[in-house]
Amino acid sequence: MNKRSLYALALAGALSPVAANADCGKVSVGEMNWTSGGIIASITEFILTQGYGCDVTVVPSATTTAITSLAENNEPDIVPEFWPNGAPAYYDLAEEGKVVKASDAFSQGGTEHWLVPADLVEAHPELATIEGVLANPDLVGGVFHNCPDGWGCRINNDSLIEAFDFEAHGMDVFNHGSGETLKSALVSAMENDEPYFGYYWGPTAPLGKYDLVSVDLGPVNESVYECNIDPECGEVGVSGYPAAPVFNVVTTDLADREPEVFAFMQNMSFSNDAMNALLAWHEDNNATLDEAAVHYLENNKDEWMSWLNDEARESIQGVF
Repeated sequence: MNKRSLYALALAGALSPVAANADCGKVSVGEMNWTSGGIIASITEFILTQGYGCDVTVVPSATTTAITSLAENNEPDIVPEFWPNGAPAYYDLAEEGKVVKASDAFSQGGTEHWLVPADLVEAHPELATIEGVLANPDLVGGVFHNCPDGWGCRINNDSLIEAFDFEAHGMDVFNHGSGETLKSALVSAMENDEPYFGYYWGPTAPLGKYDLVSVDLGPVNESVYECNIDPECGEVGVSGYPAAPVFNVVTTDLADREPEVFAFMQNMSFSNDAMNALLAWHEDNNATLDEAAVHYLENNKDEWMSWLNDEARESIQGVF
């Protein structure tokens, strides 16, 4: 049996849970319905099964599904990569003592960017700032690739476009109709060595695959940002994008019932660079979620081993 087969069996639960931490009982883990969420659920399942001896059930989920289930059923026990901005009711549940943030899912939070190719910045360093981009629109193709209508970023981007006065600088705006066309525009420009200027977020595969520079929009001004994203505010201003909160969430019941599992979840946080690279690998190799989890476990051992207690670390050493 080769290494890949062994790890795949472990991820699928075919290896027996280890004796260490064997008092761990049943634990449910929500698998969010996007790639990074699915991969993190697979990694969590593997570590809890093989390191902590838990009987893990993975439950298909999504942002609104998870918050509804937590409110009504107090499950799943663990929801990795939960974006509370998409479900403000999370904060009500936290205040009621039903759920707790264990850790930040990503070391830098969710990130949002206005991007240009790195080779353009190397040739024209002024393009590293929004002032330089707007002074030289032709260098970036003269077009800003904007979010689709209905996305939260569209509201903020439209506010910034007005605040920076794109029209006066000769910068056109292309409002994409879907996330697929937004991604296609970025990928096409990078693959064909063409100018590009537009919005994208992370962690995502393009940020792991391509050499891009996040244009400096200026410092974050929280009050300006809050007004920019509120259509009722009536004023716009200049502010960089703040990091978006992305949490690993557990129920307080799980935290009390399985303190060693809770301690692990408090330590679990992925570096943004590692997740960007992992998502790029997943896409380039047409991999399954479990295969991407295996790839991460193989190539980032120092990162994830630091999350474990001594017993779990010793147990998983036998698999790797």
